[in-house]
Formats: sequence, structure tokens, C-alpha cells
Amino acid sequence: MKKILIIDDEVNVALLLSKFLTRNGFDVTTASSGNSGLEHLKNREFDLVLCDYRLEDTDGREMLRKIKTQYPKTGVIIITGYSDIKMAVELIKMGAYDYISKPLYPDEILNTITKAIETRQALLDDGASPVPVTKSTKKQVPLADGVVVGTSRASKELSRQIELVAPTNYSVIILGESGSGKEEVAKSIHLHSPRSNQPFIAMDCGSLTKELAASELFGHEKGSFTGAIATKIGHFEMANGGTLFLDEVGNLSYEIQAALLRTVQERKVKRIGSTKEIDLDVRIIVATNENLVDSIQKGRFREDLYHRFNEFSIYMPPLRERGSDIMLMAEHFLQVANLELQRNVTHFSPEVIDCFMNYRWPGNVRELKNIVRRAALISEGSEITTKSLPLEISNYKLPAFDYVHQQNSFNQPQSQHEQRSEIKEPRHDLKNAALEAEYETILKVLREVNFNKTRAAEILNIDRKTLYNKMKAINLK
Repeated sequence: MKKILIIDDEVNVALLLSKFLTRNGFDVTTASSGNSGLEHLKNREFDLVLCDYRLEDTDGREMLRKIKTQYPKTGVIIITGYSDIKMAVELIKMGAYDYISKPLYPDEILNTITKAIETRQALLDDGASPVPVTKSTKKQVPLADGVVVGTSRASKELSRQIELVAPTNYSVIILGESGSGKEEVAKSIHLHSPRSNQPFIAMDCGSLTKELAASELFGHEKGSFTGAIATKIGHFEMANGGTLFLDEVGNLSYEIQAALLRTVQERKVKRIGSTKEIDLDVRIIVATNENLVDSIQKGRFREDLYHRFNEFSIYMPPLRERGSDIMLMAEHFLQVANLELQRNVTHFSPEVIDCFMNYRWPGNVRELKNIVRRAALISEGSEITTKSLPLEISNYKLPAFDYVHQQNSFNQPQSQHEQRSEIKEPRHDLKNAALEAEYETILKVLREVNFNKTRAAEILNIDRKTLYNKMKAINLK
């Protein structure tokens, strides 16, 4: 008889579930809080845990992390409300088998539980570690805390470096192009470190003014400057005991870099407008798509701060250097999109696979994810065809300026697919023509500056927020 633990602080829900599952041949135990659920897990082995995402003393993310760490052979299904579905998809990436959304329907519950237990048992019989199941695929995709583990040499080297540095307390610089997955690598380092049960706080340094950056990093006291209507805790304080991830760190002003250096050296932080120093125990991971050594030589980045951060560096390879991983990632993103959008798109056509393998992916993993998500939404059947792809992919031809740049940078010849282009029918819709021209201009400039959004906004003569909004509108966020 399979043993199931139900963790739900709504006693009536837990009771109804318990009675229903008992009638269907399961040995059921209930717990009304996260802590009591963990006590049951200490005293007894369970095949499966049904855990409500919203608990009074904790949440589904924390429960999943603890269960997968302490009891890795136990499967976990998340019970979620409609508003939590996006989070449930994220939890599946972290190792949950599946989710059941409220209101609860008996047939769906029984079907999901049965499949989860069967899949878990099959994996255990084969000697494999349990991996998440999905509602839409036959093929399992290996995951590591949100980072798709690929088969390419670049991916294997990336995994090796993460495993090497994660247990240490080293500061880490993650180098790579925009959209290549630097934040996911930072999260993976954190989750494999002794700090994994402490906060992971991420901050995008590229989208803030000097004044806002100081407030976000260090916090401020009420009344310390115009507009400071309440005391604010900074990111350093929020991350105390855990990991602080600073993305696009090269965009911080020189003045903020000086204040940041003092904080990193002294391991103390002082809110703006306060005289009190707060002790810090924070691991710092930073990411950049810029060449910081070049920035140091040009006087834009402090050399002493660079060396403080650069105790260990990881190179995040662009997607074009991970050829054998492209379809593996695409399949994974299709699974996630099916869950999020409640679709059942099962595969990519051979033409789409050809397009994906030949496209240069200037937006890297982020672009691939967005393209697959969009295609899953607009596809009419179970197959994604070229009709569901944006023109820049289905009708791809590398621009002359970009071809020279790529040849010099990567020394890779054009593929036949890159050398050919289908003839487009003329477009007479002025609005669409204007949008396409704007898209091509934005994409061209982004490629020229290696997707440095601050620099791109300057060249396009628009502010950074406007650029973000336009990128989002054309699926390049």
C-alpha cells in the first residue's frame, strides 16, 4: 500500500482528501503545518507528499527544498490556487513531480497521484534519481535547479565549475552575453551551497539611477532624503546569511562602486541617513556582459572592486556554442509552456528544428524560451511549425554587418541555411511595416553592442525603460 502525506492547514480540505485517497487504497497521513509535516517525514517513509503551496508557517518552495534535500526519494506534488500556477511551474523546475490546481477534482487528483507514483517507482527500479514529470511529454529533461543540463562540452564544463565553487564561500563573477542564463547559474551555485536555506536576493544594477542604486543596495532611513517617506531595508540586509546576486554590475556608477567596495571589504553596511553599522555575512555573485578588464582600462570600473569579486570566474557560453543543447532546452521550455498555458503541444516540425539549429540566437537562452513560449501559445495543433515562428527565425539570413562580426568573433562559416532566404511577399500595411522596421533597428543595434541595453538605449536615443518596453513588445525581454 502506497503511503501519502498530505500537508494542508485547511483541515477540511485535508480531511476530504484523506478520506478520498483512503477509499482508493492509499495509506494516508495528514499534517496541518509545514513543521508537523517534516516531523512525520522524520518518523516514517512516504512515497508521495501532497503539499499546499500556502501554509501558515512556510510555503511550498521551502517545503519542496527541504523534502528534496532530506528525503530525495520522496515525490512531491504541489496543491495550488489559480494565482500560484506560475510559481508551481517554477517548483516543477526545482524537482516537484507535478501540481494540482484548486478547485480539486477527484479524477484529476487520482490520475496525477497514480502517474507520479508509477513514474517514481519506475525510476527507482532503474536505479535513477527521480525527475519531474510533466503533463505533455514523453521525454524527460534533466534539470538542476532551473538550469537545463545539456550534453555539449560547454554545458558539461559549466556544470563542473558550478559543482566546484558552490560549496565554497568564494565571490564569483559570471561572464556571458545577455540572456545566456547567468542568474540561473547564480541560483544553482546558491542552492548547492551551505547557504541554500538562506535568502537568495537578486538585483539588476543596470536599470537603476545612482540615487536608486544606493538606496536599493544599502537601504535608507525615513526622511534621509526627499521622497524617503519610510525606512527601507537594502539588498545587502535582505541577503544577510545568504547570497546577493548583482546583475550587470558594470553599469554601476564609479561613486556607487566606491561605497560597494567599502561594504564588501568591511562586511558592514550602513543605511543612508543612519550612523549604525550592521554586520554582514553575505556571499556575493556578480554577472556582467561587459569586458570588465577593458572597463578598468577606460576608467569606468574600479580595479580593486574587480579583484574583490573575482575570486572565481565562470564563463557562461552563448547558446550558439551549445549546439547539441538547443533542442534539449527547446523541449524543456515547451514542457513548461504547456503547463503554464494549459496547452498540449507535443513536438517541433523538422523545419522548425532546422531553423533552431541554424539561427544565431543573439538573445541566447532567454530568446529561445520566449520563442518557444510564444509558439506554444499560437500553434493550432500538437506540432509547432514555422508558421508559429517570428520572421527573423523562419526567414533567417545573417545581415552582412553581423556576418563579418561573427566571423571575426567566432571563426565559424555560414551554414547553408544562413545563406538562403525565402522571398517575402510585399507588406502594404504601414503599421506592420513600421513595427517591423523598428524591430529590425532595435535588433541590429542590440547585436552591435552585444546586447548591452544601456549602450543600445544611448545609440537609439531612447531611455532604458522605453527600450525594455519595446524589447518586451517584440519578444526580446
